[in-house]
Amino acid sequence: MSSLPPGWYKDPADTSTQRYWDGEGWVGEAIPADAVPPDGPPPSEAPPVARPVSPGIPVAGEPAPGMPMPSAWAPPPAQSWGQPPPGWTPPPGFPMSLPYPVQARPHGFALAGLGPRFMARILDIIAVLLLNVVVNGYFAYQFALELAPIWQAAMADPFGPQPQATPRAAQLMWIMLIVATLLWLLYEAPATGARGQTLGKRIMHIKVVGVESTEPLGFARAFRRWAPLGLWTPFWGCCIGVLFQLVDSASPLFDPRLRQAIHDRSARTVVVALPPNDRQPVGTSSGGHPGNPPGGHS
Repeated sequence: MSSLPPGWYKDPADTSTQRYWDGEGWVGEAIPADAVPPDGPPPSEAPPVARPVSPGIPVAGEPAPGMPMPSAWAPPPAQSWGQPPPGWTPPPGFPMSLPYPVQARPHGFALAGLGPRFMARILDIIAVLLLNVVVNGYFAYQFALELAPIWQAAMADPFGPQPQATPRAAQLMWIMLIVATLLWLLYEAPATGARGQTLGKRIMHIKVVGVESTEPLGFARAFRRWAPLGLWTPFWGCCIGVLFQLVDSASPLFDPRLRQAIHDRSARTVVVALPPNDRQPVGTSSGGHPGNPPGGHS
């Protein structure tokens, strides 16, 4: 090991130049012997850019083969990679299977937006609520009579001893929840299975279709789609049902590709937006729109 301290010295191989000695060997490029060397070691050399094996594929930050060289070429910002620059057209031979973000279009139809889906669900809730007013009205009236003594005691002395709900009140609550569940099932599953649309979805011009085709889902598959959301209704009394239904309803926010809710994944369905002329998706058996594979990418 040499005792020569690190620094710039004349290169023994070429005394007209000088190089940097790091204590163990010569590093960096040589500079003229009469040039003023920089403080410290020379800057490290940038590694060469790996060229693609396949011809015609450009390296990131460089112009594609055949494209004119700009006067001052600069690589695109890092955050812009993945999106072609404005006005860019692919050169001949450029592969079009690069992972640019592509909006899924199941069977040639755009995915339904989260806003229309939310509004359709609100309209459906109102429709089912009106059905419950008619069918569950008698049980709700009897339930109110059972709770009347508790309300009266609470109004008279909020901090005093309160009477307990009767067993009949608990029975009436279970009856109302089960009836509400059945009404929701009969409102949604047959309509979704036959037409892919409830009243709310018809108003918002959106439709439920299978990921593999636009044929009618049928009642069994529509029930499989409704069950992860609707079967939690009898558990509203202990708040667990409401919690799971909220999680299911918010789940499309975490699927940017197909916007599938948990109940959509269970039935392998997607919700699409109908065009302005309300043209319904036609039945297909292998992916709908020509050129669209099952799952939705165009």
